[in-house]
This record gives sequence, structure tokens and C-alpha cells, in this order.
Amino acid sequence: MVQFTKRQWLTLIVIGIADFCNAICVSLQAPFYPQEAERKGATATEYGLVFGIFELIVFLVSPFYGQHLNRIGPKLLFNGGIYTTGVCSILFGFLDKVQGHYPFIILSFIIRIVEAMGNAAFLTASFALIAKEFPDNVATTFASLETFFGLGLIVGPTVGGALYEVGGYTMPFAVMGSALFLAAIFTGFILPHHEEGRDMESGSSMYTVLKIPGVMLSAASIIVTSMSIGFLQATLEPHLRQFLLPPVILGLMFVINGGTYAISAPIWGRFCDKTCPPKVITILGTILVACGFSLVGPAPFIPTNTMLPLTIVGLVLHGLGIGAQLVASFTDALRTSIAHGFPNNLETFGLISGLWTSTFALGAFIGPSVSGILYDNIGFRNASMFVVGTHLIVGFSVFACLLCSKKTAEYVEIKDEKISNCDFNGSIGRSASISVTESAKSIRSVGNGISIERSRPPGMNSLIACNSYKSKAWPRKQANMNLGPYSYSYGTIDRRNGGGPYLQGVA
Repeated sequence: MVQFTKRQWLTLIVIGIADFCNAICVSLQAPFYPQEAERKGATATEYGLVFGIFELIVFLVSPFYGQHLNRIGPKLLFNGGIYTTGVCSILFGFLDKVQGHYPFIILSFIIRIVEAMGNAAFLTASFALIAKEFPDNVATTFASLETFFGLGLIVGPTVGGALYEVGGYTMPFAVMGSALFLAAIFTGFILPHHEEGRDMESGSSMYTVLKIPGVMLSAASIIVTSMSIGFLQATLEPHLRQFLLPPVILGLMFVINGGTYAISAPIWGRFCDKTCPPKVITILGTILVACGFSLVGPAPFIPTNTMLPLTIVGLVLHGLGIGAQLVASFTDALRTSIAHGFPNNLETFGLISGLWTSTFALGAFIGPSVSGILYDNIGFRNASMFVVGTHLIVGFSVFACLLCSKKTAEYVEIKDEKISNCDFNGSIGRSASISVTESAKSIRSVGNGISIERSRPPGMNSLIACNSYKSKAWPRKQANMNLGPYSYSYGTIDRRNGGGPYLQGVA
């Protein structure tokens, strides 16, 4: 991170601020909205759906944003999402002025749905911007920003409750909504602009990328991780009632796993970028979550009653596990999709960003729903085995995929072969001897130099070496210089005057 440019640092700071404020706005209503809804005559089922519909909408619309990110532009989608979330947060603060049960619930649903659409746009664009601006440190920067978002989720209910005590129902939404609105203005000036392009090709859809086993396993890892978070949000408080904890201590119990996640996420990101393959980190994360849930209950096979110190250790392990899984899954999905032929550009970044946001929201929607049913029927200790089992299944599947994956050598080093050198005028110049003999250069030559497939006829080597520069072309609108008889493609001569014959190199 010391080597980041000024543009990268500014991008990281503004997205971090926006992440923090956005997370607070999304989570601040938890302590007092249910009370206000009950005053209006709403049932627990009704205002519970107001919370649940948020994640469902994020799950539904995120793939759409990922599909059209390149045409909309990540900066426009990012700022539009923040503006929408901020305005909806402010409007949500005026619901206490609405009279009547059904108008209150209907408006709550409408505002929450629009807010979810803005939040999905913001998250999808932010992940794509990270991948675009930090191509060599995707996991580290992604984890760092997840720390800001995690801290926002942790302090959101606390900030909301404090502002509610000071100024009533409207103040928390007005203050934090305005802060997010100002953050959007700030990011509008700071964030780099990326040129809008066309929509992603029809073949490069969410379903296409999910056909890749590695990406599908990454998506499954994100879903089960989000489910574990939602499981605790819905059932941890009833599980801890037996200890008769004061409200402050009970609130701190919910901070343990989130705080551990926020602290450990950058460390896991560093491991993914520099040390371990993301799949290894994912496997380790599934083991940590399974062990954590086995202690929180504790599991039925552990011959002891529920103990508070054991629960705290389990929550710490859960925080470490979700940090490992969420960071590694995003990184692995991005690398795997590119390795399977998807272009290393903004289109793919948007696609994987939409996939991450969508699958996380799906898990956040399923987790509380399933946990409530299981808790009512079989209790917390037995219900926690659902989370343990799903994580072990995902971990074993990723381990099997890691064992079965084989690196195929599509290109080989060219040794002691004479290649004709040429200039960019397209005509073959003087002959130069180029010999690649060091084995260390063979790997690099695949990525950056000239590597020829073994099956290609030897006679094509000179043509490819002379007339192609990674098969790229200058965009017409950037070719503002007078090229004369030459076309805008590298190594190409095009005599357009008079419609005469032309010579075009093979690329």
C-alpha cells in the first residue's frame, strides 16, 4: 500500500468513507423502528418483512447492475447509489408523521425497496472500482474497505440509538442521511472517471460465469457465510437470555464477531494477495466458522452446558472465519473467471461484483428465516449444526476442487528460433536473432512476451511476431493524429485512396 499513487489513495479514502456512512444508514433503524411500527399497529411479521425485503431486492437487482455496469459507468452508478440511499434514509425518518397502519407499512416497504436498489448499485460499483483501480492488490483493498463497512454495521445501531435518545425518531435518519449525501458530493469530485462502453456480451452473463465450478463454489461460500451472520442476528439474543445479561453487555456480544471480522479482513486480504491461494483461505474460513458455531451452542456432541466464555471464544472464531471466506471468495471468483477466458476488464469486474453482492444478500435473506424456524422447533444447539454442516460441505467441495484442478500448459517456450524483427510501419525490416533460452523467461513470455502455440505451423511465427502487438488496436476516437495511408490497427497498411489494393498483417 506504500506504493499506491495519489489517485489510488484518494479512491480508497472516499470509498471507505462512503462505505462507513452507508453501512450506518442501512443498520441504524434496528433499535427503534420496531417500537414505532408497533405504535402504528404493525405486527412483528410485517415490520420483519420490511427488514427482509431489503436483502431480497439487493439479491434481485445486483446482477442487473453488474450486467450493465460498463455502459452506465461505475462512477455514475456509485454516486447514484449513494444519493438514492441517503435520500431514502432521510425520507424514512419522516414515517413517524404518517397516520394509519397500512399507509405506514406501505410507505415503509416502498422506501426500503428503493433504498435497497441504491445500496445494491453502490456496492456493485464500489467492488468493480476496487478491481479496476487496484489490479495487483484486489484482496487487500477489498478487505480494507470491508473493514469500513463492517465498522459501520457495528456502530450503526449504537449511533442510531444515541441520536434517537437526543432528538427522537427523525434525527438519526436526518443526520446520517445528510452525511451520506455529502459523501456522495465528495466522491463525485474525487473518484476517477472511466469511459463508458457497451453492455456486456450476452454470453458473459451471470449464468455463464456460474457454470465455472470455481466461481460457483465461491458463490456458495459467500451464501453460507452470509447465512451464518443472519443466523446469529436472529437467534443469539434468545440463546443468551439464560445469562440475564444487562443490555450493554448483550449489545457487546453482537459486536464480538463483527469487530473480529473488521480487524482480521485486511490480514486475510494480504494473505490472498501475497501468500496463500484464495481457495486455501476459503477452506480455512469454513473450518473456523464450523468450530465457532460448535462452541457458541455448544454443539450437541460437546458434553457441557452453555457457558459464556465458551460462547465468546466461538464468536471470535466466527468473526475470523467470515473474514477469511468473504475476502477470499471475491478474489477467487475474479481470478477464476479471468482464468477461464473472461476479459480482464471492467465488464468482468462488474459481473463478479454483482455476483458477490447478490449472493451475500441471498444468504442474508435465507439465514434469519431458516434460523427462526429451526430455533423454534429444535433449539439453538441443534439448529447450529445446520450452519456447521453447510460450511463443512462447502469447505470439502473447495478442497476437492483444489485437488482436481490441473494447470494446463497452453503455450511453450520458443528456444533458439530465429524471428524476423520489424517496425510499426508494417513492412519487414532487418532480421534480428531472438533466442529465448532461460527457463525462467518462459513463464513470463506467456504473459508479456511472444509465445507461440506448439500446434502452430512454424511459418506463421514471423508473421505473428512482426504484424501483431497482442492483437490490439487504437480506438478511432483516440487516433487523432494524421496516419496517412495507415489504418488505426497495429502493423497494418491500408491504401484507401482510390480503393487500391491493401496489405494487412495477420493479428
